[in-house]
Amino acid sequence: MHVREVKEMRAIKTLRFGVLQIDEEDIIRFPKGIPGFADHTEWVFAGDEDSPIKWLQSLKDGDVALPVAQPELILADYDAKVYSEDIKEVEASSAGELALLVVITIPPDEPWEATANMRAPIVVNVKRRLAKQVIVQNEEYAVAHPLFDKAAREAMRDSSHPAPEEAHAGGGA
Repeated sequence: MHVREVKEMRAIKTLRFGVLQIDEEDIIRFPKGIPGFADHTEWVFAGDEDSPIKWLQSLKDGDVALPVAQPELILADYDAKVYSEDIKEVEASSAGELALLVVITIPPDEPWEATANMRAPIVVNVKRRLAKQVIVQNEEYAVAHPLFDKAAREAMRDSSHPAPEEAHAGGGA
């Protein structure tokens, strides 16, 4: 005789990813929500496994998903100083138990102007699946740190706006 555990899945219809089947073990809980989304306390990671940008998908509203990335992908020497109260709030005993993510803002009509909030990362206790967006002690980190340097932004902007066709000179009627 074999006994198999059947895990209960939750389904959510999302704007960006269609219908997602959510395993309860994959849910990340933000007990106090996220600033701007205080009543959104349950989230999951969604998106392409191979992409450096992941999406935090709200389970309260399928239209709400936040792009996030590991801060070291944006600033190689990122060294956030997290307050001990914030570490305790996600039930971690030390900063070493935490994963950090930064929220990315991508303007729809100007993606080359994308920024990352390096000043207020999300700390995740991966083991307990608890998270919180925190303000780090490091004042040098910006709330809107550009994802791309100036040359890359200009190249992306120029490639998305082709030069207008030259006006045709010629005789009239």
